Amino acid sequence: MQKPLEISFRNMDRSEAVATRVREKANKLEQFFGRITTCRVLVEASNRRHSKGNLYHVQIEVGVPGNQIVVNRNPKEKHAHEDVYVAVRDAFDAARRRLEDHSRRRAGKVKVHEVSPHGKVIRLFPYEGYGFIETSDGQEVYFHRNSLVGADFDALEVGQEVRLVLAEGESEKGSQASTVKLIGKHHLTE
Repeated sequence: MQKPLEISFRNMDRSEAVATRVREKANKLEQFFGRITTCRVLVEASNRRHSKGNLYHVQIEVGVPGNQIVVNRNPKEKHAHEDVYVAVRDAFDAARRRLEDHSRRRAGKVKVHEVSPHGKVIRLFPYEGYGFIETSDGQEVYFHRNSLVGADFDALEVGQEVRLVLAEGESEKGSQASTVKLIGKHHLTE
C-alpha cells in the first residue's frame, strides 16, 4: 500500500487483537490486487441494546488507481456479526471479491454470456401441430408442438417472443428448433 492502513473504532474501545486481525486481512488483499493505494477500515459496535448481544458493522474503503471500492457489512438480522471477528472476516471476504472483480475488468477477463437465439412466432398451424419462428437475424425456423417447453402449444399466439435451440441439420421444412421456450414478460435486448 502506498499509504499506511487506517483503522478506526466507533462505539467501542480500541482492541489491539481486532486491529491485528484487520492488519492481517488488509495485507492479504494485496495478493488479489497489488496496486492498492489506500485502505481505511471502520469497526463499529451498534449502540442499540440487543437481547443476544451487540452487533458489529465493518466498513472498508480500498483505494485503487482510478477507483474507490467500498464495502459495508451491515449487521441487520445477521446474528453471526455478534462476533467482531466474524464481521471482520465477512467484510474482508467481500472486499477480496470486489478487488478480484476489479482486477478481472481491468484485464478484460469478464465473462460474457451468450444470449440464446430468440425470435417471434410468425405462423402457426394448430391442426398440424407446428409453426414458424422468425429469429432476430431474419432466419425462418420450423418448430413442432413437441419442441415447446413449459407452455401449451394450443395457447401459443402469433407475435409471442420465444427463445430457441436450433437442431443439428435441417428438416424437410428448413432450419428446425429442437427446443422453444416463451420469453414472457422479460425480453432480451440486443
